[in-house]
Amino acid sequence: MGAQPYYGPDFGMLRSRDPEIAQILIDELDRARAGIQLIASENFTSPAVLAALGSTLTNKYAEGYPGRRYYGGCEVVDRAERLAVERARALFGAEHANVQPHSGASANLAAYAALLQPGDTMLAMALPHGGHLTHGSKVNFSGRWFDVVSYGVRRDTELIDLDEVRDLALRHRPKLIVCGATAYPRLIDYQLFRGIADEVGAWLLADVAHPVGLMAGGAIPSAVPYADVVTFTTHKTLRGPRGGAILCTGELAGKIDRAVFPFVQGGPLMHVVAAKAVAFGEAMRPEFAGYARQVVANARVLADALAAEGMRAVSGGTDTHLALIDLRGLGVTGAEAERRCAAAGITLNRNAVPYDPEPPAVTSGIRVGTPCVTTQGMGSQELKEIGSLVTRAVRYPGSSAEVRERVAALLAIHRPYLSEY
Repeated sequence: MGAQPYYGPDFGMLRSRDPEIAQILIDELDRARAGIQLIASENFTSPAVLAALGSTLTNKYAEGYPGRRYYGGCEVVDRAERLAVERARALFGAEHANVQPHSGASANLAAYAALLQPGDTMLAMALPHGGHLTHGSKVNFSGRWFDVVSYGVRRDTELIDLDEVRDLALRHRPKLIVCGATAYPRLIDYQLFRGIADEVGAWLLADVAHPVGLMAGGAIPSAVPYADVVTFTTHKTLRGPRGGAILCTGELAGKIDRAVFPFVQGGPLMHVVAAKAVAFGEAMRPEFAGYARQVVANARVLADALAAEGMRAVSGGTDTHLALIDLRGLGVTGAEAERRCAAAGITLNRNAVPYDPEPPAVTSGIRVGTPCVTTQGMGSQELKEIGSLVTRAVRYPGSSAEVRERVAALLAIHRPYLSEY
């Protein structure tokens, strides 16, 4: 008998040789199947993505870029990276793509390295208002290496104050303006940001780590036509492997590539690059557009269902895959709500709300997202039910057993990794 054409994961071998790790893998799958996953930054990859991740491409060292490697034997993995780049460019209509960043944070680091020098001024969204650590937090490299000016949202509307953004840009003349967030439920007007950047002669970077899959599916407007550089992750709404990527104009292609390698990273993770190519290919299919639209529709239904039960949605709702919920009206902290939901079989995260009086470890709110439940095939009726379950778990901690039963009934129909979606 000849050799098999593909060598992939052998769980039987893992269970035999390392039963402890094998059990951890089983336990994590059981955890995901046993609860409702509402973490906005998580999703379930397809089995095809998992197959690429578990492949022998992980063995190949491939420093450099296709056709320009510092190791021999890269002719096969070169094909994988070229496919990933071609698909990313086609999917987003971008002039250039770099698919090597290991994460969204390393993608941002590379983008900053390409556009800035230490000490340069950048304008970005404040972390407590929905921004990201890499947008200038003092505990992060971005806040230590650059002179960061932060903008936020208005108290009355809880929307980005574009007048403030323009005023700060005119006053501080940043070299780079960053738009993008991790806990902002509304659309960002990239065209207006482009106008402000042009007015002060700044580069515009859009960090679309969260909504990138919605852009790929055409459910929301894309940042690509307006930003000089677009950074994103592949594992959230895009439903790919954990990793990052960068899109940019042709003018900046060389700077971005040199910033990723050799400045920020060494050898790329070729099994992850191949899995990114799979995810880009899946996102180009018509059914992914339907998925993206349903993610947004589900998020709106969930936000409305929570609001109807007295759990106020920040900014009055959502245009994307996530909602930020202010719990101060219920007298429950975000941390306590997270614990109560966990006890009831619902996974979500505490999150600061704008102008939050509580510290980050406590918070006054929670963040909920719909990528996972939508991948599982849930629609508006299920999301109304989930809104009711979240509300009951938060309001009545003694109801956890009852809520768990209702969660189990939902998951008996919609359970991840029991069939191909």
